[in-house]
Amino acid sequence: MATQKDLPAPSEGLILTHFITVRDVAASRRFYADVFGGEVVLEENPAIVKIANGWIIMNPGGGPTPDKPDISLSAPEPGDPVSSFLNVRVADIAAFYTDATAKGARFLTEPLDRRAELRCYLHDPDGHLIEVGQATGILEGILADRTASSEQHHRPVTEPGRDR
Repeated sequence: MATQKDLPAPSEGLILTHFITVRDVAASRRFYADVFGGEVVLEENPAIVKIANGWIIMNPGGGPTPDKPDISLSAPEPGDPVSSFLNVRVADIAAFYTDATAKGARFLTEPLDRRAELRCYLHDPDGHLIEVGQATGILEGILADRTASSEQHHRPVTEPGRDR
């Protein structure tokens, strides 16, 4: 049974959680617990997985409710435009990529060097987009050079623990 310290219920101030609408709660719960090393604190209604210093809350979609009239929730369909995504920051993106891939995560590309950061994307079981990034050049004041060629600044990063 989850304790209050495990749940997103602040005793003062606020905390930030991320709610996602899912088709299969069990599959999504496993994905976030396994790939991101999360702790399942509530199995269903809603499912809640604590990851690092945040929580992912998952529930199936549904129609309007009294507190959100005229709003329906549904998981994304293939080809839907993306208007927001989960952004996860890691200390070692190559190690995270290797571990997550071994656990079944399917990335759009391997991590790419964007000068300011190393970055890659993946989808969860329902198609929600997740960015995984490691701050690198931005820590030194280097921002991505939008005028430089993609070849020069978007190199794959493949060795765990690789320094810039």
